[in-house]
Formats: sequence, structure tokens, C-alpha cells
Amino acid sequence: MISEKMQEKLNEQVQKEFYSAYLYLSIEAYFTSMNLNGFANWFRIQAQEERDHAMMFFDYINRVGGRVNLRLVDAPKNNFESIGEALKLTLEHEQFVTKSIYSIVDVALEERDHKTNAFLQWFVNEQVEEEENADNNIKKYELIKGDGRGILMMDAELAQRVYTPPTVAQA
Repeated sequence: MISEKMQEKLNEQVQKEFYSAYLYLSIEAYFTSMNLNGFANWFRIQAQEERDHAMMFFDYINRVGGRVNLRLVDAPKNNFESIGEALKLTLEHEQFVTKSIYSIVDVALEERDHKTNAFLQWFVNEQVEEEENADNNIKKYELIKGDGRGILMMDAELAQRVYTPPTVAQA
């Protein structure tokens, strides 16, 4: 069993993870409209990962005797002024998610909820990768300086990303 406070924090995270998936689908749509299908692929996979993260929290709440309480997911931003803006929003959003996960870890530590703390460590580590990937995309894009050939090369690189769902051992 988990505390009411922990249950609330975990349910909030379910919503944030579903919002993340929705945001990345919105960014995917933006890139698809520009015929940048590699960028779109990268964000489609990102959306799939976020949906999986939401379900990992969902399943964990149920496994520990909590009650899942799904919340409204706001509409994400869907217009971007540039590729750079969409990429920077991704990093900012991942930093927001990292802070949110850290706040849940803080509650787990305060409450001496070792099982939830152990569960959350996978997400702490995952956020390192999420922020690194978003930052790498920004840095590569900034190197290109808007050159169409560079954008197409980056698009081809991002098209190579393959979706790998998390395994039970990871969660």
C-alpha cells in the first residue's frame, strides 16, 4: 500500500507522461507537414516511449494497491516557428519531467517508501538519456545553421531510430 500523498504524486505523473506523448505527437505532426519524416519518426518513437512510461506508472499504482485516477490531458502546442523551437521545447519539457520525477523521489524518501523509490530509479536514469538525446538534437541542429543539406542529413539520421519498448526487468 502507498500513502495518499504518494498516490496523488504518481497519478499526477501518469498525466504528465500522457501529456508528453501528446506533445511529441504534436511535434511529429509539425515535422510531417514539412516532409521531414525522419524528424517525425524520432518524435513518433518519443511519443511511444512516453505512453509506455505512463503505463508503467499506471501499472505500478495498481500493483501497490493504489487507485489510478486519470486526469484531463491538455492540448499541447501545435504550431512552431522553426525546427529549433520544436527541439528546444523538447529539452525544456524533458527537464520539467525530470524535476517532477525528482519531486516524487523526494516524497518517497521522506515517507521511507523504499519500494516506490526503487521503482523510480529507472525513471531517474531514463531522464538522463531523455535530456541528453534532446540536447544532442539541438546541438546538431545548431551546427547546421539552417542549411537545407544539413537538415536533410539530420532527417536521414533521425529516420534510423527504432522503437524499443522497456522490458519488465527495466521497470
